[in-house]
Parts: sequence; C-alpha cells; structure tokens
Amino acid sequence: MIAQLRGRILEKHPNRVVVDVHGVGYEVAVPLSTFYGLGDAGSDVALRIHTHVREDMLALYGFASALEQDLFERLIGVSGIGPKVALAVLSGIEPLDLIRAIEHADLARLTAIPGVGKKTSERIVLELKDRLPRVPAIGAATSPAVAEPPALRDDLLSALVNLGYHRPLAEKAVAAAVKTTPEGGFERTLKQALRELAR
Repeated sequence: MIAQLRGRILEKHPNRVVVDVHGVGYEVAVPLSTFYGLGDAGSDVALRIHTHVREDMLALYGFASALEQDLFERLIGVSGIGPKVALAVLSGIEPLDLIRAIEHADLARLTAIPGVGKKTSERIVLELKDRLPRVPAIGAATSPAVAEPPALRDDLLSALVNLGYHRPLAEKAVAAAVKTTPEGGFERTLKQALRELAR
C-alpha cells in the first residue's frame, strides 16, 4: 500500500500529475485544491496517497493535506460515491467549506458542485454529518518547503474566517500566533491562533 510519494513533478494536469520517484513515474489523480498548490513540472513534491485497488486496476489519489485525504476517504465510504465523485466534490469546494456545508445540511451549496446531484448531497449529509473530522485537527501540507509568511498568514486568516471568527479578531490572532511560532507551520500556528482567540 502506497501512503506517500516524494519526488519530482514530470507532468501536471488539472486532474492528475505524474511524479518521478527515482526514475519511476507514478500517475496520481488530484483534486483542484491540491493541484493549485503544486509547483510547475520539474519541481519537488510530496503528496499523501490513497491507494485504491479494484479487480481491474490500481489507482493512486494524491492530497496536499491530511484534511483533504481524510475527507476523500470519508466521502468514498458514502454509498454510491466512488473516487471520481469524491475528487469532484473536493475540486468544487474548499475542505473547510465542505465541512460547514455538511454540518449545516446546506444542500444548495453541495448541489452547486459540478457532478453532485440532490440525492448525492442528501446521502453525504446523512452519512457524514456525525462523522466529520474535528476542524482543529486540520492537516498541514506535507510539502517539505515551509510556506512563505504572507501565504501562511492568508491561509490561517482564511481558516479562521471560515470557522466563523470576525476578520479583525482573526487578523490579530494570526499576527500574534505567527510572532509566537515563527516557524511552526500551518497546523501548529493555527492551534496557537485558536489559543489566542480563546483568551
């Protein structure tokens, strides 16, 4: 079972990438949320991998974060949803927005995703509402490169606003958290920002 791939991007397309690992090219299907965070062909990459085995094929699905992979694996556990639909869901909505849509049974938001109809949306809400990952355990990207401070700040601010915090409060918490944990990475800095907001 392949759990992670670390190598160099040979080819990059909106729904898949080919990763060269010591001369072996692995084709990996990815959601758009992961695709947009990848470098160009020739750059280094590290992806979390879900290995999907069927009688007639073996397919690899890659994710930049633990949260994306967690949501993907929960989605394919829903009756009638396969890997292609699960990827379409993650490509059509940000992970935190997906969690909020399921928690609030926002069928309109879910059916707005291309390839997801009303019945599929209802099944997603019914089967996942009580089985969602805890938001504070948001996975950090597995890329070895540390996010640049402006990008990290934007990601943290977006996460806090999506969690329902007012933007001015979120901005203060992010500034304090980045100062406290200058090289903490996304997950650690987000936890610190949540601690700042709880004071």
